[in-house]
Amino acid sequence: MMPIMVEQEPSRERLEALGVFSWPVWSCEVSEFPWSYDQREVCYLLEGRVVVTTEEGASVELKAGDLVLFPAGLSCQWEVEQPVRKHYRSG
Repeated sequence: MMPIMVEQEPSRERLEALGVFSWPVWSCEVSEFPWSYDQREVCYLLEGRVVVTTEEGASVELKAGDLVLFPAGLSCQWEVEQPVRKHYRSG
């Protein structure tokens, strides 16, 4: 399976080219929960910090300013360490 891909601090031009600022916003308080991605998701973290751990045990720390690609079929555990707000697009 394709890994979680993180691009730190992408340029404003890159974000605008992707249309990030027109995507819906999702937010979550400090918490832990399992999550599965039925389809690919791209998101851009506006605030917060989270550690995502895959079923295989690989952990990725995500923070404000990260552009993240979650592959379809991924099952993982989210540990939200600081409240998160993110733009996201599925599919």
